[in-house]
Amino acid sequence: MAILAFDFGGSAVKYGIWNGQEITDKGNFTTPKTWDEMKASLFAIYNEINQTIEGVAISAPGVVDVEKQMINGISAIPYIHRFNIYNELEALFKLPVSIENDANCAGMAEIYEGAAKGKQEVAFVVIGTGIGGAIFHKGEIVKGAHLYGGEFGLMYLSGGETFSKLGTAVQMAWRYCERKGVEKETYTGEDVFALAESGDKLAIEEVNNFYEYVTQGLFSIQFSLDPEMIVLGGGVSAKKGLLEEINRRMKEKLAHFELNDFIPQIVTCQYKNDANLIGAAANFIAIQKNREETMGTD
Repeated sequence: MAILAFDFGGSAVKYGIWNGQEITDKGNFTTPKTWDEMKASLFAIYNEINQTIEGVAISAPGVVDVEKQMINGISAIPYIHRFNIYNELEALFKLPVSIENDANCAGMAEIYEGAAKGKQEVAFVVIGTGIGGAIFHKGEIVKGAHLYGGEFGLMYLSGGETFSKLGTAVQMAWRYCERKGVEKETYTGEDVFALAESGDKLAIEEVNNFYEYVTQGLFSIQFSLDPEMIVLGGGVSAKKGLLEEINRRMKEKLAHFELNDFIPQIVTCQYKNDANLIGAAANFIAIQKNREETMGTD
């Protein structure tokens, strides 16, 4: 089954073809400024493909309401919200189209093919500019009553601030810049980690805060959902020593609260840049399979 997959991002749209085993024919283009330009760009990619495509799978920001066939919430691409986006895309491609939230897609890639394959109870936490995520129960994604399941970034952590505001390397770098009195883009998270390793006291403080907030958030997720595994995604998940530091702090918290029954299993994601594309394709396949089974039952 060849599926054309797109990953809508605030700055770029990635694409590729899922051939049943991997993503091939990968590429990207700058995110268009209007919906009409977006449709034209998507269709141009489709027209370049020299093989039979059975469907189009999309990973998108926002709260995806499959039943109402629209994307709610807010995102960096405001023009994709609050209209029947499915109808327009299926008319454009004349193919079945699936759409799922980008964090949910990344989580599905990990539970179907990646680090959490074979697990039933999983929390997937994406650490980017903010915090996103996905919840899996009995191997199936849990969206919740209002489709906000997995929005871990809205958890309150400290001083009235949320996990998204406190627990990312991007926010860590912005806090460092603010305390240094420079423009917030002056230093990146990677810069601050390097400065801390070189002995910069202010950077050491902010790196310490980052790890503390991340561990606090993961601790709360573990003991509210009780997953078998927590999978970390996002750019910072590739940082050397990340898991060791989080696990060290997690063990300290377990000891503090005299929680001795188990140690949370925290791992980093297997798929990096292709996670959203793979998850979008996995979502499309699951939907088609469900439809076939339903028709068979009828």
